[in-house]
Amino acid sequence: GMEPLRVKSLLLTGYLEYLVRQELESHAQIFTPSDPAQRGCQLSLTFNIDLDDVLHRLGDMGVMCDVRRPSCMRVAPTPLYNSFSDIYEFVQALKSVLVA
Repeated sequence: GMEPLRVKSLLLTGYLEYLVRQELESHAQIFTPSDPAQRGCQLSLTFNIDLDDVLHRLGDMGVMCDVRRPSCMRVAPTPLYNSFSDIYEFVQALKSVLVA
């Protein structure tokens, strides 16, 4: 049913937010509201380096992301398709791009 999917969605996005804040705090900024009722399942991120560079380097790793020009990447873990390990692996890939 929908209720378990919504719960998983909240948990996945919360986990993504936690990892971004913990692992990328000086490299990525979240400007989506922290309140889950105000954001749905997506987080909007900006970075301390050029967005095109981030996209190109993630693309080289097989990671595709949604962008909103001029400087926003939207990340939306989907409960039907994504797992907690997917979120962890994404943040590690993003970290390798931003911290390198």
